[in-house]
Parts: sequence; C-alpha cells; structure tokens
Amino acid sequence: MHLDWFDAPGYWLAREILQRGIAAIYLIAFVGAARQFRALIGERGMLPVPRLVAQVPFRAAPSVFQLHYSDRFFAGVCWAGAALAAALVAGGGNVVPLWAAVLGWLVLWALYLSVVNVGQRWYSFGWESLLLEAGLLAMLLGNDDVAPPLLTLWLMRWLLFRVEFGAGLIKMRGDPCWRDLSCLEYHHETQPMPGPLSWFFHHLPKPLHRVEVAGNHVAQLVVPFALFAPQPVASVAAGIVIVTQLWLVASGNFAWLNWLTILLAFSAVDATAFSRVVTVPAPPPVPDAPVWFVAVVLAATVLTVVLSFWPVRNMLGRRQQMNASFNPFHLVNTYGAFGSIGRIRYEVILEGTDDPSPSGRTEWKEYGFKGKPGDLRRIPRQWAPYHLRLDWLMWFAAISPSYARDWFRPLAVRLLQGDTATLRLLGHNPFPDTPPRWIRARLYEYRFTTWRELRDERRWWDRTLIGDYLPAVTLGERA
Repeated sequence: MHLDWFDAPGYWLAREILQRGIAAIYLIAFVGAARQFRALIGERGMLPVPRLVAQVPFRAAPSVFQLHYSDRFFAGVCWAGAALAAALVAGGGNVVPLWAAVLGWLVLWALYLSVVNVGQRWYSFGWESLLLEAGLLAMLLGNDDVAPPLLTLWLMRWLLFRVEFGAGLIKMRGDPCWRDLSCLEYHHETQPMPGPLSWFFHHLPKPLHRVEVAGNHVAQLVVPFALFAPQPVASVAAGIVIVTQLWLVASGNFAWLNWLTILLAFSAVDATAFSRVVTVPAPPPVPDAPVWFVAVVLAATVLTVVLSFWPVRNMLGRRQQMNASFNPFHLVNTYGAFGSIGRIRYEVILEGTDDPSPSGRTEWKEYGFKGKPGDLRRIPRQWAPYHLRLDWLMWFAAISPSYARDWFRPLAVRLLQGDTATLRLLGHNPFPDTPPRWIRARLYEYRFTTWRELRDERRWWDRTLIGDYLPAVTLGERA
C-alpha cells in the first residue's frame, strides 16, 4: 500500500536505536524483576502477590498472575521476557516477518504489564509506565520489512513532550526553589540515590547551580515544543534533550528514566542530522507497508489522540499529578518529577544484635544496602539503569513512615528469620552465620562532607542521629 505520507525512510537509523535501546531497557527490567521479586512480592514476600490478586479484580489490574501465581511461574515469566528482549536487542525483530515482530513486541509489553500490575509499591514509579508506553510505540515502528511510520515517530515525540513538559510544569508549580533557581543547592545531596559524581555536583559553585536550574527550565518548558518543528530544528531540540539527560545520568541514579528519555529523543533525529556526526548509509529499499499494519498504526494514533485528553487536562489543571496512569493498561500517561525538593537528607539505618536482652551497652551491627547511603566512607555507587527497588523505598520511608507502613515491619521480621531472598537485596549482612535476635531501625540526618573532610578523613558522608525509627523488635513480638 503506497502512502508517501505514511513512510519516513530517513529515520531508519533512529528506528534501530529506538527499538534496540527500548528492548535493552526491557531486558534490564525483567532481569531486575527476576532477581528481586521473591523478597518483595513473592509468596513469602513483604507484599505477596497472592494476597493482592485475592483482593483486586482482573479488570482493575490485568495480569497473567491474576490467572495463576507461583514463584516459579513468576520467575519463568521474567526470564522469558528477558530472553525475548535480548533477541530484540540482537536484531531478531528484523529477521522475522513483520507480523511476528509486532507480535513479539506486544508479548513483551503484556508480560511486563503483568509484572507492574502486581508490583504494588515496589512498581509505583513513573518510569514503569514510561517503559510500557514506549514499548508499545516501539511495536508500531515495524521492522526492516517497512519504512518507519511517520505517525509512530510523532507519537514518540508526543510521549517525550509529556515527559519533559510535564516535569517542567510540576517544578514551576511546586517547590519555590525551582523559581528562585536554588533547588540544586540541595537536590544532589537529598536525591533518592546519589551516584559516584553526586558529591562533586553538590559542591559546584552556587552560581553554577543556578545555571543548572535555568537550563533545566529551558530544556523542559521551551525545547519540547521544538520537537514538532521541521528539520533541522527538531534534531537540534532532540540534541538538547539528550545532553541535559546525560547530565542527569552523571549526577544521580534514576533507574531507566533518563535513558528512556534519551532514546525517545532519537525519534526526532533524521539521517541528515546523523550524517553530521557519523557516516550514514542510504536506507535499504523496502516494500510498501501492508494494509493491516497501516490500519494498526492509524488506530493507535486515533486512540492516543482520544486518551491524551486526560494527561493534557492534568498538565493544564491547577492540581497537576506528578506521575499517573489513567487506565490499567498504562496507555498515554502523565509524567513529572521532583515537584518538591528536600533540604535535609534522612536515612533509615537497620541494625541487629545477638544480645538476648538489649541494654545501653549492647553492640548493634549495621546492615548495609547496595545503593542507598549507609557507610560513611563508601562512595555512592552507580546502579542506573538497574533499579534497586528496596533501596528506593527506603528513601521514601526515611521521609515519612507512612510510605513504609505495609512493608517495613515485614522487612524486619525477615531479617530476624535470616530470609535468604531478603538478604540478597542487601549489600552487607553483619550476621552471616545465624540471624540476630533483635532488630531496630534508627533515623539519621546525612550530609555530604566538605572537601577538607573528604581529603583528611576519607569520608563522603557525615551523619547525626535523630532518634529511633523502629524500636527494637524480636520474633517473640507480633509484626
């Protein structure tokens, strides 16, 4: 079916980057789910899936796990999703017929939707919806049997627009430090999971912090509109998005949020822009798109236009939600990040002891986490795009116990039991032979050290005890 308006052959390299990149994020997401689920949502997890599906109907949270759940089945779904994603990363979608490639992407989306819809608090982040939405659009890019559809590329730009513009709006409407340009005097220190360069970003001169914030406002409130401009303006806008997102990648750990945003920006980069950087061969000749594929892309476009009513209303409304899905399939969502910035960093530190009757002289040993701050002399690690779900929720728990009311005490119980799956989520277990008799949690204020403290004492962090977060508990108490 020959439709000049439908095909965008100049974006075939962009399609390769988009599809293989999104498939790589799927691969990371499925591997992360397989490695962490038993302690979080498994049959004996802190928030078990069987308990959820007994209370929530299929129509509210469609998932294959509504039909059947076992830890073995969940692991099988995750590893199957990882294998399919790996095949797409390797270019498997280009060696099968168009219909098979489309079906493969659809299966990948359905499997990860099944995980997200039973993931509860552990999967409540905006980048889960972003991956699902981007994954469906990747399906609509086709494969080497057809030219990239122009409509799909526009849908991807619309998704990128919602990510960036939504984040810009929530900042301007939220914390006043975004308006007086002072937010980044705090953010690098108080963000959920600092990275190895965050200490250095925090110690940049204050005027440069203000330049960072101002540049962020331009990148999120002005540049997104240029994504819909003719070339080469659209490619320039995409380049600005990529550069600003790489700045965020360098300064912190935000799972795959920044990497997916970078990938989506390539939907606005054509072959002419690529040719200014690398040698780009001519696009391979392809036959006209089949009628059924054109119909699927058109139907998806119409559906997106209809469903866009809710995110547009959210962005224009006075009470903008930061991240929200308006349907159980996570289609056409609204996005945003960091509408408010903490001025003080709090950390919950878990400790255990073998003492049968704790007293003021009891020696308490700290548990260490893989990503979140704890050890004062350990440099923050780089984990993104891999997502450490327990570490992230511990940051929320430190802000307010309400974020942890349904999983924190079960976490303490599993540490008292020496639960293997739970201990695998941690970076350091001070009780490798037998579990402790008592567990407690204490709340600290953390701050980055000064240049002098880092040089003389080799400490990245300093901390001050605030008080008890969870009083000492043992298995003899109800949890």
